[in-house]
Amino acid sequence: MICPNCQKEVVDNSKFCYNCGAQLVAAAPPPPTAAPLPPKRLMRSSRDKKLGGVCAGVADYFDMDPTIVRIVWLLTFLIGGAGLVLYLVLWIVLPLAPVGAPIIVPGTPAHG
Repeated sequence: MICPNCQKEVVDNSKFCYNCGAQLVAAAPPPPTAAPLPPKRLMRSSRDKKLGGVCAGVADYFDMDPTIVRIVWLLTFLIGGAGLVLYLVLWIVLPLAPVGAPIIVPGTPAHG
Protein backbone atom coordinates (compact mmCIF):
# COMPACT_ATOMS: atom_id res chain seq x y z
CA MET A 1 0.00 0.00 0.00
CA ILE A 2 1.32 3.44 -0.89
CA CYS A 3 0.65 6.58 1.12
CA PRO A 4 -1.19 9.15 -1.07
CA ASN A 5 0.49 12.01 0.80
CA CYS A 6 4.20 11.10 0.77
CA GLN A 7 4.17 8.24 -1.81
CA LYS A 8 6.08 5.92 0.53
CA GLU A 9 5.32 2.22 0.94
CA VAL A 10 3.42 1.33 4.13
CA VAL A 11 2.12 -1.92 5.52
CA ASP A 12 -1.28 -3.04 4.22
CA ASN A 13 -4.29 -2.21 6.43
CA SER A 14 -2.39 0.55 8.26
CA LYS A 15 -4.53 3.40 9.58
CA PHE A 16 -1.74 6.00 9.53
CA CYS A 17 1.43 6.47 7.47
CA TYR A 18 4.46 5.96 9.69
CA ASN A 19 6.52 8.32 7.49
CA CYS A 20 4.33 11.45 7.34
CA GLY A 21 1.53 10.60 9.81
CA ALA A 22 -1.27 11.05 7.28
CA GLN A 23 -4.46 9.14 7.91
CA LEU A 24 -4.96 6.38 5.35
CA VAL A 25 -8.29 5.31 3.92
CA ALA A 26 -8.97 1.65 4.51
CA ALA A 27 -9.66 -0.40 1.40
CA ALA A 28 -13.00 -2.13 1.09
CA PRO A 29 -12.88 -5.76 2.23
CA PRO A 30 -12.89 -8.26 -0.61
CA PRO A 31 -16.20 -9.97 -1.35
CA PRO A 32 -16.62 -13.45 0.09
CA THR A 33 -15.38 -16.09 -2.33
CA ALA A 34 -17.27 -19.12 -1.07
CA ALA A 35 -20.41 -19.88 0.84
CA PRO A 36 -19.86 -20.36 4.57
CA LEU A 37 -19.30 -23.93 5.69
CA PRO A 38 -22.10 -25.68 7.52
CA PRO A 39 -21.46 -26.22 11.23
CA LYS A 40 -19.54 -29.36 12.06
CA ARG A 41 -21.28 -32.20 13.84
CA LEU A 42 -19.58 -34.83 15.94
CA MET A 43 -20.47 -38.15 14.30
CA ARG A 44 -18.99 -41.62 14.05
CA SER A 45 -17.16 -42.20 10.80
CA SER A 46 -18.73 -44.59 8.33
CA ARG A 47 -15.69 -44.62 6.02
CA ASP A 48 -12.60 -44.85 8.21
CA LYS A 49 -13.63 -47.09 11.06
CA LYS A 50 -11.69 -49.88 12.70
CA LEU A 51 -14.17 -50.82 15.41
CA GLY A 52 -17.03 -48.36 15.83
CA GLY A 53 -15.77 -45.27 13.97
CA VAL A 54 -15.55 -43.16 17.12
CA CYS A 55 -11.85 -42.28 16.85
CA ALA A 56 -12.12 -41.37 13.16
CA GLY A 57 -15.21 -39.28 13.89
CA VAL A 58 -13.45 -37.41 16.68
CA ALA A 59 -10.44 -36.91 14.39
CA ASP A 60 -12.68 -35.51 11.63
CA TYR A 61 -14.33 -33.14 14.08
CA PHE A 62 -11.04 -31.77 15.42
CA ASP A 63 -9.20 -31.90 12.04
CA MET A 64 -6.61 -34.37 13.28
CA ASP A 65 -5.07 -37.57 12.00
CA PRO A 66 -7.17 -40.59 13.09
CA THR A 67 -4.03 -42.54 13.99
CA ILE A 68 -3.05 -39.95 16.59
CA VAL A 69 -6.54 -40.04 18.12
CA ARG A 70 -6.44 -43.85 18.21
CA ILE A 71 -3.05 -43.83 19.98
CA VAL A 72 -4.21 -41.27 22.56
CA TRP A 73 -7.41 -43.26 23.10
CA LEU A 74 -5.39 -46.45 23.62
CA LEU A 75 -3.14 -44.69 26.13
CA THR A 76 -6.16 -43.43 28.10
CA PHE A 77 -7.50 -46.98 28.13
CA LEU A 78 -4.21 -48.50 29.30
CA ILE A 79 -3.44 -45.86 31.92
CA GLY A 80 -6.77 -45.34 33.62
CA GLY A 81 -9.39 -47.43 31.90
CA ALA A 82 -11.63 -44.43 31.31
CA GLY A 83 -10.97 -44.63 27.58
CA LEU A 84 -13.01 -47.81 27.24
CA VAL A 85 -16.03 -46.38 29.06
CA LEU A 86 -15.91 -43.15 27.07
CA TYR A 87 -15.52 -45.06 23.80
CA LEU A 88 -18.53 -47.26 24.55
CA VAL A 89 -20.66 -44.26 25.55
CA LEU A 90 -19.73 -42.36 22.38
CA TRP A 91 -20.32 -45.46 20.26
CA ILE A 92 -23.87 -45.61 21.59
CA VAL A 93 -24.61 -41.86 21.63
CA LEU A 94 -23.00 -40.56 18.42
CA PRO A 95 -24.94 -40.96 15.19
CA LEU A 96 -23.30 -42.70 12.26
CA ALA A 97 -22.26 -40.34 9.47
CA PRO A 98 -24.09 -40.98 6.19
CA VAL A 99 -22.09 -43.07 3.73
CA GLY A 100 -22.53 -40.60 0.87
CA ALA A 101 -21.83 -37.50 2.97
CA PRO A 102 -19.11 -35.27 1.52
CA ILE A 103 -15.96 -34.76 3.54
CA ILE A 104 -15.72 -31.05 4.32
CA VAL A 105 -12.18 -29.75 4.62
CA PRO A 106 -11.86 -26.19 5.95
CA GLY A 107 -10.13 -23.82 3.56
CA THR A 108 -11.19 -25.60 0.38
CA PRO A 109 -13.96 -24.40 -1.91
CA ALA A 110 -17.26 -26.21 -1.60
CA HIS A 111 -18.28 -28.30 -4.57
CA GLY A 112 -21.86 -28.79 -5.15
